[in-house]
Amino acid sequence: MSELDRVIKPKTRRAKRFLQHREPKLTENDKCAMFLKGGNANNTVTKALKDLHSLKKPHCVMYQRKNVTRPFEDTTSLEFFSKKADCSLFVFGSHNKKRPNNLIFGRMFDFHLLDMVELCMEKFVSLQEVKTAKCPEGTKPLLIFAGDAFEINEDYRRLKSLLIDFFRGPVVSAIRLAGLEHVLHFTAVDGKIFMRSYKVILKKSGCRTPRIELEEMGPSFDFVMRRTHLASDDLFKLAMKRPKALQAKKKKNISHDTFGTQYGRIHMQKQDLGKLQTRKVKALKKRGAKKMLAANEGGSPKRSRKE
Repeated sequence: MSELDRVIKPKTRRAKRFLQHREPKLTENDKCAMFLKGGNANNTVTKALKDLHSLKKPHCVMYQRKNVTRPFEDTTSLEFFSKKADCSLFVFGSHNKKRPNNLIFGRMFDFHLLDMVELCMEKFVSLQEVKTAKCPEGTKPLLIFAGDAFEINEDYRRLKSLLIDFFRGPVVSAIRLAGLEHVLHFTAVDGKIFMRSYKVILKKSGCRTPRIELEEMGPSFDFVMRRTHLASDDLFKLAMKRPKALQAKKKKNISHDTFGTQYGRIHMQKQDLGKLQTRKVKALKKRGAKKMLAANEGGSPKRSRKE
C-alpha cells in the first residue's frame, strides 16, 4: 500500500476539516488546476504557464520547480501531484528539439488520468505584451467555440470538453450584466486552434441596453494539436455519471415545448351527464306525465279522491 492510499485518522479539528473538504460529496468542490514545468522548459513555456495560471486564479496551484517526467510515457508522477494537491486538472509545459513550445492539457478522474491533449504553441502573445486593462482575478469567463471541427472530429470534441472543464470556473445560480467582463474565444480552422482573450467593455447606447465592445487583453495562442490520450467510452461515461440524488425526478404527464412552455395532461373518467347537478330552478324541475299533459292543453288535471 502506498503512502497516499493509507487511511489517515485526524488528530486535530483542523486536520478533520481538511479531510472532510476532500471527502466525496454530492456537489463537488470547484475543480482546481496545477501547472507544472518539464525538465527542459524554456522562457516561452514558463510565461505561457504563468498567464494561464493568472486566468485560472484562485482555483489553481503553480509549481516552480522543474519536473523531469514524460506524461505520455509515465503518468504516475502527475497522479501523485494530483492527489497531493487535490487537483483534477493540469497543464504540463515542456520544450525540446523534437517538440518545441509544448503544452499538455489534461484532467483526472479519481486521481487517475482520464484525458490528455498535447498542443504546440506556434504563436504566443503574453499578458504583459498587450498594454490594456485586465479583468479582476477570479472573473468567470464566457466561452465561445467556433469551427465545425469541434462538432465533427472526435479529438476536437474531447478537446472542447476539456477546455470547458478547465476554464468554466465556479458554478453560479445568477449572473449580473456588469459581471460579464471576460470572453475566451476558441476557433478551429485549417488544423489550427486559435485562442483569444477579450475584455468586455459596456458603453452608453442611448437606451437601456448598453453597447458592447470587445478589447483584446491577452494572452493569445495559436495551437496545433499533436498527440492525444483519450479515455475509453466506458470510462468517459463513468466519469460523467451523476449521483441519483442530484438527478431530476421525472414528473408524470408534464411536457415542455421548444420554447420552454410547460404543459400538463389531466386524465378524467367519463362523466354521466344525467347525474350532473344543475341549478335548482322551477323550469328545470321534473313533473309527472299528467301535469305535463295538462300544461300542454292549457288546463289543470282533475284530482281523484285518493289524491
